[in-house]
Amino acid sequence: MTWRTSPLDAAHRALGAKMVPFGGWDMPLSYGEGTLAEHRACRTGAVVFDVSHLGTVRVEGPDALVRLQAALTNDLTKVAPGRAQYTHLLEESDASVLDDIIVWWISDDVFDVMPNASNTDGVVGAIGGDDVTASRAIIAVQGPEARMRLGALAPDATAIGRFRVGTATVAGVPCTVAGTGYTGEDGLELAVPAEGAAAVWDAILSAGVVPAGLGARDTLRLEAALPLHGHELGRGITPLQAGLGWVVAWDKEGGFRGREPLMAERERGVARRIRGLVVEGRRPPRADQAVLLDGEPVGIVTSGNFSPMLERGIALAFLPPEVQVGAEVAIDVRGDHQPAQVVETPFVAKK
Repeated sequence: MTWRTSPLDAAHRALGAKMVPFGGWDMPLSYGEGTLAEHRACRTGAVVFDVSHLGTVRVEGPDALVRLQAALTNDLTKVAPGRAQYTHLLEESDASVLDDIIVWWISDDVFDVMPNASNTDGVVGAIGGDDVTASRAIIAVQGPEARMRLGALAPDATAIGRFRVGTATVAGVPCTVAGTGYTGEDGLELAVPAEGAAAVWDAILSAGVVPAGLGARDTLRLEAALPLHGHELGRGITPLQAGLGWVVAWDKEGGFRGREPLMAERERGVARRIRGLVVEGRRPPRADQAVLLDGEPVGIVTSGNFSPMLERGIALAFLPPEVQVGAEVAIDVRGDHQPAQVVETPFVAKK
């Protein structure tokens, strides 16, 4: 298979990045200091990720808003141009989440819809629009020092608030900037023309921002209890099971695809929902391991890893709704029952 590459591929290799296939792309997993160091740098300072593997679908024209409203669960009329919104695209038959998406509302009739890497074609099929992924890089600067570090290069960027969208010039390159991210920390994501991506990346590194790869991105999002498509979201998993009912605008005019089966689930009640687990000790749980209550399997781990900040194993898992926070359970790790407790999420809150 031929993997797609980011406009920053050469920059990653020059830094000695460990490259891995992900969603059809060849992307950096980590750099020289490793995932734990990159993770802690994001929690205490600022890191930069290349997330160009995410899709960008440009939807524009006088009917763009109507098309998106009919397809997606959230209600864009709650926001306005210059804002971003998290939303879901559902399977019509069973309301499972085909993709979770960020929409950047660029201007009155122009939207950039940001699907997960492997789902771009399906999203285009559902909402139309043009796949412009190859024309840009997406660079995410995240961490408590992200705005300060980026502000030294582009003061206008620091004024773009959380889930806002604006423009800024970095290293002479005009960028579209959104106050979004996937780490649980403050930060900004920059859509950069492909030909200017290396200049922007180098300028950000020169401002004292640490490069970070997909390994740290995954441990950071897990500590923040943010869902990952294919784990906490995907076919057979609805927004309600994932604990994300807040992204559903039940009463918006015209409804949305998948509304009827989702309404039916809401009325009968979910059979399972995502919970957070903290284990005793450092050994990390892993996806697909069984969760036991009183020695009997009652659920399944969807994501698990070592938390660099808590220095313990943590996990997200599907459990019956009656298994509440505070319950003592166990995770079946190759026949060894590892004690765990159901806890509130996020595991690590933004300071």
